[in-house]
Amino acid sequence: MPPPNQGELISGDRNGYIRVWDLATNNCRCELVPAGEVAIRSVSVASDGSLIAAANNNGTCFVWKLRCGDDMHSHFEPHHMLQAHDKYVLKCLFSPDVRWLATMSADHTAKVWDTTNFELSRVLAGHQRWVWDGVFSADSAYLVTASSDQTARLWDLDKGETIRHYTGHNKAVAVSYTHLRAHETRHD
Repeated sequence: MPPPNQGELISGDRNGYIRVWDLATNNCRCELVPAGEVAIRSVSVASDGSLIAAANNNGTCFVWKLRCGDDMHSHFEPHHMLQAHDKYVLKCLFSPDVRWLATMSADHTAKVWDTTNFELSRVLAGHQRWVWDGVFSADSAYLVTASSDQTARLWDLDKGETIRHYTGHNKAVAVSYTHLRAHETRHD
């Protein structure tokens, strides 16, 4: 699989559009409107450039296969549609190894989907308010979620359990890239 095309930017907006921008010409090369005028909340591209996901206010997550054509532009092939949550999907992201797709939601949960068949693997419940953000560990074994309940949680994806609960913020929490490795998360 070729690496992601580094000459394009993919964005989503509140009007329901996903646009592919050619960085060399600064022009919109392609538009997708997967669900009409339903706001796109998050867009994620797999690290190997094979898939793109976009999540919207209806709780739906759309997945396309990405193909790089002879013109070096990405071409989108509809692959899967998940009714991931009953409320807004606030963020979607692929794990570094592209094995998982995580969706974070206003329903207070994060869900982890197996990308081989897009079946639900885990429901991560424990936050008391919207789950706004998340980040996978480099080895894709752990997920950190962040919520407007003023906490972050470290999840062991094999067990589907919180192994650390981070408190102390006074407002909603966001997370950034983490350098977690398996030996740093052991708690036995």
